Amino acid sequence: MNSFSITPSCCDSVKDVTQKLAALSHPARLEILRCLAGGRSCCCKDVVEHLDLAQSTVSQHLKILVEAGLVRYAPERQRSRYEIDQTALLAVSASVSALVETFCAVEGDNI
Repeated sequence: MNSFSITPSCCDSVKDVTQKLAALSHPARLEILRCLAGGRSCCCKDVVEHLDLAQSTVSQHLKILVEAGLVRYAPERQRSRYEIDQTALLAVSASVSALVETFCAVEGDNI
């Protein structure tokens, strides 16, 4: 039986990777990440203006992204700011790449 690791020093655990992938599995959350792309921080209201979703819905999706560690949250006086954690997204990408390499490896290959 082959053993494998999906954590090539990029994510803490299988549970961590799973939580991040689950957070990425909803179309609205992917759209929110698209709104936050480019290294800019936004408040919830800014995101709502770009999506056809209620403020409360966007807020709940942002909460999930923050809890998964994919988005950083910075409370401010009137408006809290959100921004993508690029390091976390790159870590997820590396973990998925490691999974694909492991699952697609031909017997005898050293990956």
